[in-house]
Amino acid sequence: MPEPSTLLAEAAIEWYERNARDLPWREPGVGAWAVLVSEVMLQQTPVARVLPAWQAWLARWPTPAALAADPPSEAIRMWGRLGYPRRALRLHECATAVVERHGGRIPDELDELLALPGVGEYTARAVAAFAYGQRHPVVDTNVRRLVARAVAGEPDAGPATRRADLAAVARLLPSQPSAAARASVAFMELGALCCTARTPRCDDCPLRQICAWRRAGRPAASGTSRRRQRYAGTDRQVRGLLLAVLRESPAPVERARLDLVWPDAAQRDRALAGLVADGLVAPAPGDRYTLPGAGRPAASFDKIKNSRSVD
Repeated sequence: MPEPSTLLAEAAIEWYERNARDLPWREPGVGAWAVLVSEVMLQQTPVARVLPAWQAWLARWPTPAALAADPPSEAIRMWGRLGYPRRALRLHECATAVVERHGGRIPDELDELLALPGVGEYTARAVAAFAYGQRHPVVDTNVRRLVARAVAGEPDAGPATRRADLAAVARLLPSQPSAAARASVAFMELGALCCTARTPRCDDCPLRQICAWRRAGRPAASGTSRRRQRYAGTDRQVRGLLLAVLRESPAPVERARLDLVWPDAAQRDRALAGLVADGLVAPAPGDRYTLPGAGRPAASFDKIKNSRSVD
């Protein structure tokens, strides 16, 4: 009889083949750059919002070299209101590093992926698994919750412990790399669609017969549930309003115009200072502000534009 871990992966893969969402970054032949962009965009952002942004991004910048050839200001403009705009800067920095270090091709070695700017533990393993079919544990919040329930019988995953989480998921992966990659995306999809945090659909889950949490009677989590962070009135909202003005203007914007976006001067100043510190906004002469790299001559990017890019 197969080991329980093998049963878990096999059941998840079989379910995934029938029930997976039809997402363009999962289509056969999609390159590593497209996968990387999708993974960065999907961080803390729903799929429905990412889909049009991902399609527009890849239409404009189908390769890392194409993005690196434009100034970072264009990445911030293109990011629009997707949220957490520092991700746009990280993607631009990553694209530039890929051109300089790897000839425009997203590397397939995990250590090289981890060395890229803005590519963390999760994203590196996701690209290695989903773009290159390698055997790596890909652990996001959904996977952590699924494994905690199905294997450990716990209602939630508790605090993140990277080494323990990676080891727990690695034990569930088939030995064959392509099957392991398929299991990784299947675990993620199950966590997103069935084994949800608030209203798990256990009756629809392919793991229901072997899930330790379900066999234990689905015990409730102890302690209080995490409250959803508010947005209205926060510095994050003010930052978004300031960035919206700068994105819409091809020229530097006077400080007086930015002062109109929010009535609280202290909060507005704090938000603007934070944007400058994060590299999302650059001061310009005459008490004006602009996006970083805006107005740089095209000649500044000649070297990158002439670089080879194969991904």
